[in-house]
Amino acid sequence: MKKQHSNSFTTLVTLIAALGGLLFGFDMAVVSGIIDPVRTQFGLSASQEGWFVSCALLGCITGVAFSGYLADKIGRKKVLFIAAILFLVSAACFSIANAYTLMIAFRIMAGMGVGVASNISPLYISELAPAKSRGRLVTFYQLAITIGILSAYISNLFLQRYSASHSPQGLAGWLFVTEVWRGMFLVGVIPAAAFFVLLLIVPESPRWLARYGREGEALDILTRINGAALAKEELAGMKAISAHNAGSVELWRMPLRKLLILATVLTALSQFSGINAVIYYGPTILRTAGIVTNEALLYQVILGAANMLFTFIAICKVDSLGRRPLYLVGSVCAAIALSLTGLCFLNNITGWWMLASISLFLLFFAFSLGPLKFVIATEIFPTHVRGTALSICILTMWVSDWIVNLLFPMLRDHIGIGATFFLFAGCCVISYFFARKNLFETKGRTLEEISLTINPAST
Repeated sequence: MKKQHSNSFTTLVTLIAALGGLLFGFDMAVVSGIIDPVRTQFGLSASQEGWFVSCALLGCITGVAFSGYLADKIGRKKVLFIAAILFLVSAACFSIANAYTLMIAFRIMAGMGVGVASNISPLYISELAPAKSRGRLVTFYQLAITIGILSAYISNLFLQRYSASHSPQGLAGWLFVTEVWRGMFLVGVIPAAAFFVLLLIVPESPRWLARYGREGEALDILTRINGAALAKEELAGMKAISAHNAGSVELWRMPLRKLLILATVLTALSQFSGINAVIYYGPTILRTAGIVTNEALLYQVILGAANMLFTFIAICKVDSLGRRPLYLVGSVCAAIALSLTGLCFLNNITGWWMLASISLFLLFFAFSLGPLKFVIATEIFPTHVRGTALSICILTMWVSDWIVNLLFPMLRDHIGIGATFFLFAGCCVISYFFARKNLFETKGRTLEEISLTINPAST
């Protein structure tokens, strides 16, 4: 009975923390439904439109930059509260903003929330999860991102159709009919408020507590997760690691510097696979392939649903098969799927063959390159540098996303969409060989055992 209770507690806390991922996915995807009406209503120039879409990245980078440091100083839970507040305020205020500059300000604020959540939510989950199920639980964060993306697509589609069939009446009519893009963003208040309230019942990270000498509190939480005997063993391991760390400066020395290179390269290559080009430009790609003629938002829902469903494979297999095998197999298969997509474009093979090849890529990405970058980055670093290290990895992710989103339209127009997909496939091949040489297995081991394996001098 105690075992079942501890599993329920761990799962509940994981799901609450993963709401940060849902808000991350929702906020990044909802903008796809509001670009056109905002551009039309405010008469935005091309440069203003570009800044409107991309300014959130500035917020993401800012959020990542301060969240890692704060998480190491004041705790993971407090910084998650900051993310919830940023999401809540930005969603509410953006929906009633009546000036371009105000919308930009709240888009940047929303981006800060995304940056904080993308950094701290997986970090918190990894530090709370038992070793035997840590990979699966951290992967819940990636699943939450895909659910957030799908929720935004479904919400946008529903509100678009609602506004087309109803007459405006009062404030609700203004938000959800006359200027429906406001309602699309306002929906984000619901999960943001739920995230804030539910954070009240989650504990602080036991590893952060142990690092700052609050061992009694850490032991209580570990006991609820693992039972009394294993909790004492884990706490002893945390104390041993903490006693031999040299502070965050150690991250820039060997062997931690090698781990940082490993995590950042795998993160960058994951994004260079072209996943965001497929997600954000999906309707454009499918229209080029002759599949979509209208109902672009409906086809976004289809792609979003596929991305979410395929993530369950990683949840089911990451702790049984391991990180390394899934990553290697997924990289190769993703490269094959992207190559097939490129061949379809080069040979004018359109219709459902094209949709099948893109869906295959989403399948392979969703159980390997997508979730495993979070799992790996949250596991391989010791507690005293984990927040800073993960910040660097997430910052790498956002910069890589920016590069892909910036270059994709230019590559599509200059070398062709088929050749562009071959470039994405090439990045997956590079990812395979890099992981084959450098990635080691971590399944079933505590974070302290991983740290001792990497740096035996810590004992």
